[in-house]
This record gives sequence, structure tokens and C-alpha cells, in this order.
Amino acid sequence: MAERGIDLTNQFLIAMPGMTDDNFAGAVVYLCEHSAKGALGLMINKPTDISLKNLFEKVDLSLERPDLADAPVYFGGPVQTERGFVLHEVQGSGPFSSTLAVPGGLGMTTSKDVLEALSRGAGPHKVLVTLGYAGWGAGQLEQEIGRNGWLNVAADPSIIFDTPPERRYERALALLGIDPRMLSGEAGHA
Repeated sequence: MAERGIDLTNQFLIAMPGMTDDNFAGAVVYLCEHSAKGALGLMINKPTDISLKNLFEKVDLSLERPDLADAPVYFGGPVQTERGFVLHEVQGSGPFSSTLAVPGGLGMTTSKDVLEALSRGAGPHKVLVTLGYAGWGAGQLEQEIGRNGWLNVAADPSIIFDTPPERRYERALALLGIDPRMLSGEAGHA
């Protein structure tokens, strides 16, 4: 339970135009965990120039999923950027040795067995692989939201898995009925 009882698990955080941290400018983050201890999420709209095929070769695995070979690996956030995180549907996947099941949402696996399953042509059908994650300490995310750094909305997996990365920000805002052109970089409180 986070401060004032807000729990943003299984929600999108959408960076406001005034976001001053370059890591998060224009970002959409899927929140995997949010509690009084802090928050952990993965950016879903910052593809890198590394393909899944390249990533699998780097960890000495072949990728027997032609549908995933050219998919990009994403920059998930500035924490532990050397480590892989796999965001995936929970149904029909696993069990893997290190999966965080997001209540009402997706699974986030950090163990190599999910990559091994994918390399055999098995594993979760829909995946998004990141290097790194976004993390906040206790109360930090709540403060950033209070300073108009982020908007939040219930996550829609189709935006993660079925929407081109360059449209995910706009589609996430549309869940709130907001057109990106309506947003100002200026913060203000009534």
C-alpha cells in the first residue's frame, strides 16, 4: 500500500511534456509493482537498435520464433541496464524461476529460462524485452506525480504488444481522452 493508499500497479505512467529527466521524456512506463516501499516499471516505447535475434546471440541462444527475431529490445529504464527484463502475457506461459505476476496484469520475468523457452519456439506468445528498468524509492513516484511529472491510467496490453512503439505514447494518452497536442509543459495547480 503506497502513500494515501494509491496503488498504481498494472497502470501506465505517461510522462508529461515538462518531464526534465531525459531518460523519461516522452516515456510510457508499465508499472509492475507499486507499494509503500517504492515502484518498479518498464518503459514500453523506447526501442534500442538491438534486435531480439542479436540479444539471443549474445547469450548463446538461437531464437526459433521468426515472429520475434526482428523485434527490438527496449530501453526499460536507467536502473540495471545490463540486465534483461521480459514483460509477457501470463496465460500460457511459465512457470519460470523468477517471475513477478502483476495483479490483474502481465508477468515480468528476469530469469534466463524464459529466454530458453522462447529459443525453443515455446514460451509466452506476446513479449516485450527490455534492458534496465525504472525504479522509484518510497514516496518518490507520488512526489513526481504531485509535481505534474506523470499522468496515470489503467494499462491496456494491446498498447504494449500490438501498437507500434512510436504510437504508444499517443495511444496511452487516448485512454484518458487526451490528445498530445493539448498538453502543456507548464505545471500549475488550481
